Amino acid sequence: MRKTTPLVLAILLAGCLTPALAQNTPEESNPNGDTPFVQHIRPDRPGQTITAGVLRAGEFQLETGIQRFTPRLGVGVSSNVNTLRIGFWNSMELRVTQPYVFGTPTLRQPGGETPTLRTDSVGWAPLTVGLKLMLTPDRASRFQASLLAEASLPNTGQNGLRRTTWAPAGRLLLSQQLGRRAALEGNFGFVQSGLTMTDLFNGQIGGQYIGSLALTAPIGNKAGYFVEGYGRGRSELTTGATAGLYYRPWTGLRFDATVGRILGGLNAGANTVGIGMALRLGGNHH
Repeated sequence: MRKTTPLVLAILLAGCLTPALAQNTPEESNPNGDTPFVQHIRPDRPGQTITAGVLRAGEFQLETGIQRFTPRLGVGVSSNVNTLRIGFWNSMELRVTQPYVFGTPTLRQPGGETPTLRTDSVGWAPLTVGLKLMLTPDRASRFQASLLAEASLPNTGQNGLRRTTWAPAGRLLLSQQLGRRAALEGNFGFVQSGLTMTDLFNGQIGGQYIGSLALTAPIGNKAGYFVEGYGRGRSELTTGATAGLYYRPWTGLRFDATVGRILGGLNAGANTVGIGMALRLGGNHH
């Protein structure tokens, strides 16, 4: 009997360990992981709101779009925003963003005549790099929370858009899934337009607080709509709203078209119109 005891214990131990080793990850065990909301592409465009979704390791996502900004008075500006997102590990992604402002650089003429665009403010804007970190352990959960930290790099960009200081930003990103396809997305954070070491030493960190709430919902199996309200500012608040439609021909590709209006602040009455695309490649999906 003594000789068989170790063998019996080993069999019992193996029986206990086998189910544990065969367990799925929280995402795989969550039945919500098969819903269209979890499986379909989730771009961080359009609008002010950035989703709480984080790419899986090995995924690449390119998001690009063109927007026309038309103020109530003055000349409008067209710009292109490009973002590359790269997923690595299980809950983190690297982001690189660089906008481009269309136009021909102009210089002020003698006599103080107003140029068609703000002096020299066209071309590539400063390069922004960032990290998005998922805080909730299960990416298939109906509620998700993430942190986004970004910074525009000094001495990047062209012409009058070039900066010599850092411009950091941070946001808390929240998402609540509604049904199988819809979601509410909220952002709360702070954006710094330029930061020097002197500012840090003197405790003078100016910037703007930002907050937004967006609803994304389906229209059929491949289309949907997007509505958003936002506010940003410090001493003076700028508020606005954005709405649009999207079309997704397949899981990893989405097109969108949006219109927006600034409701309050210095640019109150300005309108925006935009179109864009998001493409996801790589990774493993059901």
